[in-house]
Amino acid sequence: MLVAGIGNIFLGDDGFGPEVVRRLPHHPDPAVRVVDYGIRGMHLAYDLLEPWTALVLIDAVPDRGAPGRLEMFRAVPEDMGAGTLDAHTMDPAAVFAGVRALGGTPPRAFVVGCQVACVDQGIGLSEPVAAAVDPAVAAVAGVLAELLTPHRRCDRRVD
Repeated sequence: MLVAGIGNIFLGDDGFGPEVVRRLPHHPDPAVRVVDYGIRGMHLAYDLLEPWTALVLIDAVPDRGAPGRLEMFRAVPEDMGAGTLDAHTMDPAAVFAGVRALGGTPPRAFVVGCQVACVDQGIGLSEPVAAAVDPAVAAVAGVLAELLTPHRRCDRRVD
C-alpha cells in the first residue's frame, strides 16, 4: 500500500499533503510505504508501476466554502480523464494517465483531502488547514486500518 503526500509547500495550503505525511508515525506493516511526493508527478507515476494493492493520496482540495474541512473519497482513475504529465507538477489525473501510458494499471485509490483557504505563494498552512492536519493523520490511519483488515466471509453451516 502506498501513501502519497502531494502538494507544493511553496503555495500555502497546497502543502497540506506533505505536512500530513511529515506527521504520520512510522507504520509497522512493511507492506505500507509512506512518501512525500510534493510536486513530483512523474516519480509517483513510475512508483505506481509496482503492484500496489491500494494508493492513499493526501492532498489539498479546492475551497468549497469550508476551509479546513476534511474530505475522504475514492478516486476512480478511469473517471478522472487524461491530464498532461509534467515532471514538475502534480495532477492525479495526469499521473494515472501516465501510469497507463507506461503500461501499468493504477491501483485502487483513496483521497484524504482538505479544503484550502489560500494557495498564494508562501510557506505555511492557514490556520483552518493547519488545524486539520492532526485529524487527517488520524483519518489516514483509519483508512489504512480498513484497507489492511482482511474481510472475512462468514460461512454458516446449515444442518
